[in-house]
Amino acid sequence: MAGLEPLYAWARPAISCPQDALVCGIHWELIGHGYRCLGTGDQPGPDEKKSELLPAGWEANKEVYTLRYKSMDDAQGLLLKAIMVEDSMILNVMDRSSQKVADVTLAVANYINPEHLDDFHKVFKNTEELRTRITSGIIAPLGAPAGKARKEPEFKEDMHWDEDPLRLPPRQPMGTRAPSRPSPLSPFAVGGEDLDPFGGRSGGMIVDPLHSGIPQPRIDPSSGIPGRLPPGAVPPGARFDPFGPLGIGRPGPDPDHLPPPGYDDMFM
Repeated sequence: MAGLEPLYAWARPAISCPQDALVCGIHWELIGHGYRCLGTGDQPGPDEKKSELLPAGWEANKEVYTLRYKSMDDAQGLLLKAIMVEDSMILNVMDRSSQKVADVTLAVANYINPEHLDDFHKVFKNTEELRTRITSGIIAPLGAPAGKARKEPEFKEDMHWDEDPLRLPPRQPMGTRAPSRPSPLSPFAVGGEDLDPFGGRSGGMIVDPLHSGIPQPRIDPSSGIPGRLPPGAVPPGARFDPFGPLGIGRPGPDPDHLPPPGYDDMFM
């Protein structure tokens, strides 16, 4: 219950019994859900202002606590009555704009340690349960203020579908054809890379020793090849066909594995 500690320290001089401490905790839960306190009593007073603090005289009546709240957007006004019945506190809350009413009964001993009223770190207990009771018993039935409504994440409308692998591609409009993307499993894809001068396709018949399926470190020929090419011999970004082995103990096929035309001709 972040923020309750300074509120409790401010209100501590007025807290003299366990129900005072419980009202302080209930008040802060309403503040956390987007409401601000206007004052005490059933009727508004002069020059009232919204505040996160408890109003003067809030603890005057130990049997019936009456507080008025308003949402930050002024759309909702709550009248809270906390009535003590033996060891329990009955919360009766009415939304004056919609006339909706919500009721919650709390056992004071379940949430307050009466022997530790002077110690904030020990006076409250089961705070998560208290928060759940207030949320489910008051906030949910009356409706949370608009300013506290959970905002759904916004998605960019101009994001291309393949930028996010978790999004499904958009459906094609009626009467249009989807772009041709041959499946790598299609028998007609064989040799496609050899026929496409611009690359970007799969299915080539020539085995590239640098892309033989075995993970290899990417080679930058512009940085030079020790013992073969000095740095800068190949311009950055230029097409480079490697010659000879590129390292000692390099796995994979020999880069010169394809024989030249007429290799079996004895007169060559």
